[in-house]
Amino acid sequence: MSAIRAVVFDVGRVLVQWDMRCLFAKLIDDPERLDWFCSTVVTEEWHFQHDAGRDLDEMVAERKAEFPGHDDLIDAYATRFLETIPGNVSGSHEIVRDLADRKIPLFAITNFASTFWRQFRATEPLFDMFGDIVVSGDEKLAKPDARIFDLAARRFGHEPGDMLFIDDNAANVAAARDLGWHVHHFEDAGRLRADLQARGLLG
Repeated sequence: MSAIRAVVFDVGRVLVQWDMRCLFAKLIDDPERLDWFCSTVVTEEWHFQHDAGRDLDEMVAERKAEFPGHDDLIDAYATRFLETIPGNVSGSHEIVRDLADRKIPLFAITNFASTFWRQFRATEPLFDMFGDIVVSGDEKLAKPDARIFDLAARRFGHEPGDMLFIDDNAANVAAARDLGWHVHHFEDAGRLRADLQARGLLG
């Protein structure tokens, strides 16, 4: 029998696709300008501050001052974030459903801004299957900070050694492993399913 009693998912790039270019490619026709904007103005590194709990209005105002002439595009980040989520990661939702069918407790830890999470959560019934979801923007703690994993363990009611944590980010996986969690570094649903079968969590 597997020692794992619960499975904990990341959300972005494990359960759903996420790419800021999906939004900005609709707004910027020139490929070179698109590359520049997504690597310099609205970057994933900058966005991470909002995931970690920084105020959106403050971030947007600061960025507009730093990059004048791009107000409409920076506003689009704030008002059209769901367009950065183009769809589900192939095969992952089926795995969640299969685990739920086997009565395995499901949880999530996601780096996701509070407002954006509420908007997205309302569109995705898959998360009705989850017992609890720790959202970085709500807690003002973000992976790979050890404190968010400790908080999650307390909330979920399981010891780290009783849980499998699944994430696409190597730093997050390493942080969880160092704290005693079982881990899976997500690459695709096929490899995840094979790992879950090898651990006896799926047939």
